[in-house]
This record gives sequence, structure tokens and C-alpha cells, in this order.
Amino acid sequence: MDGTEQVELADVEPLWLTYSQAQKLSGLGRTTLWMLINDPNSGVKAARVGRSVRLSRRALENYMEKQAEGVGE
Repeated sequence: MDGTEQVELADVEPLWLTYSQAQKLSGLGRTTLWMLINDPNSGVKAARVGRSVRLSRRALENYMEKQAEGVGE
């Protein structure tokens, strides 16, 4: 792998996030994220791969957009 390939890989935004990445993206705490993925009405999806948990970036962003609707009106 040469230097250009490494730069291109660094620019890729993951579709599935770790809890830490999801916390940084949303500003929500780990417990809140856990409650959201365990609430079937939230729409926030998670996948377990072995012992790792990954949260869907798209579902989390959609959830945050829905929560922002009507705020400040």
C-alpha cells in the first residue's frame, strides 16, 4: 500500500460506528445510545459482530434530524 492509498482510506467515513464514534457524532452519552438501540421505536439500528457493537450512522443521523424538527419554533 503506497501513501496515496493510505490517504484515501483515511477519508472514508464508516457506515457503522463504534459507541465512541457515535458519541462524538451525536453528542449523546453511551447509556442514551444503548437505550436508543434497545427501543424499537427509535429507529436507531445496531449490529453485533462477535463482542463488538456497531451503530448505523444513517439511522443515528436520521434520528437526530427527526429530533431537531420543530425545535426552536
